[in-house]
Amino acid sequence: MTESSPATVAALKADSFGRILLMEGPNGRFVRRDLGATPWWLRLPAWWLARREARALAKLAGMEATPRLLAWDGRWLDRSFMEGAAMYQRPPHGDVGYFRAARRLLQRVHRHGIAHNDLAKEANWLVREDGSPALIDFQLAVCGNPRSRWMRLLAREDLRHLLKHKRMYCRQALTPVELRLLKRHSWIRELWFATGKPVYRFVTRRILHWEDNEGQGPKP
Repeated sequence: MTESSPATVAALKADSFGRILLMEGPNGRFVRRDLGATPWWLRLPAWWLARREARALAKLAGMEATPRLLAWDGRWLDRSFMEGAAMYQRPPHGDVGYFRAARRLLQRVHRHGIAHNDLAKEANWLVREDGSPALIDFQLAVCGNPRSRWMRLLAREDLRHLLKHKRMYCRQALTPVELRLLKRHSWIRELWFATGKPVYRFVTRRILHWEDNEGQGPKP
């Protein structure tokens, strides 16, 4: 290893789609998604997901409270490291300010033409040292015209997932409008639960032998 080569500090996550590594480089710490250990039969979907993340991060262009894309070469995706704990690790119980800031953050992401598309997972919401929110893991993100019907629908689903977390941790602060939105289920959700989710569970649990517990951390 040369003086300028980055060194692995810790493995943050490992699954069939690659490894997430905390790295130390000349300019400080960053996070690397390494596809090198991906089985050959999963390399194409792993590459496709990483490319989606790289595209979304490039569009965000280092926006506050989101990762900054550092590099993407088809095998390694490097993004800036963000200090903070996952929502399930540092639950924002009764923290109205957190959820107000989280909604503003989500609106800024949507104005950039990006729907995160994976916000049911608490692991993708960070609670930073100052108590403010941040978003990570954009590998399922969809990019498009923020005014199109499709992107508005996906943005509404992003918001519904945020409001589910608010209902869990700050229920008393839900407004009447937010309560009505929570009760409205889009056709995307119904289609996913009827078709996509059973397939996802079969592939991840029966074939890949791993379970993410909806991003809420390990089961006791």
